[in-house]
Amino acid sequence: MYGIENYWGFVLASILLNLTPGSDTIYILTRSIGEGFKSGIMSAFGILSGIFLHILAVSLGLAQIIAHSPTLFEIIKYAGALYLIYLGIKSWRTHFEVQSDQLQKLPLKKIYFQGVFTNLLNPKVVLFFLALLPQFVSIGTQNTFLPFLLLGLTFLTTSTIWCSILVISSTQVGNLLRKNQTIGKIMNRICGIVFISLGLKMALSR
Repeated sequence: MYGIENYWGFVLASILLNLTPGSDTIYILTRSIGEGFKSGIMSAFGILSGIFLHILAVSLGLAQIIAHSPTLFEIIKYAGALYLIYLGIKSWRTHFEVQSDQLQKLPLKKIYFQGVFTNLLNPKVVLFFLALLPQFVSIGTQNTFLPFLLLGLTFLTTSTIWCSILVISSTQVGNLLRKNQTIGKIMNRICGIVFISLGLKMALSR
């Protein structure tokens, strides 16, 4: 089918990769637990938009430029690491912004773009697509745009389902936690530490 081999094997691989926790998952959980359903949904839209842009880049061959340019790769990697550390510090300091009985919420537009940048500034996502997609495309396929795009959209579909599950489940937990400011502050600090740790890990990885 359009030069794609072992499609259902790719679907299984996509599901397993979705279940692997990373910065995208942590970001969605943080927004959903800390700020509720609308913020969680918007954070998921941001992450999914970033994934879609990665898919287009790989399908059009633009990702090859990043993968074969050590300087550009390093710039994106360190920018992504600094951004995660920035989000971690912001999350850690949120307890200073408590108003009445509820934590201050970020504008939905800002949450969306934070999600987009969280995903886009992770160069490992590009390498992941470049390493995985060719394994499910027939050898000798002249034009890989369509099979890469279809496989990428399949991954986006499984990611959408997983992100929806994350938002719905973590929102329920958040509804209980937000009733207690002390627990809310602790959760923000934990999320802050996780983001900073992910940023440092990205910066120090080879």
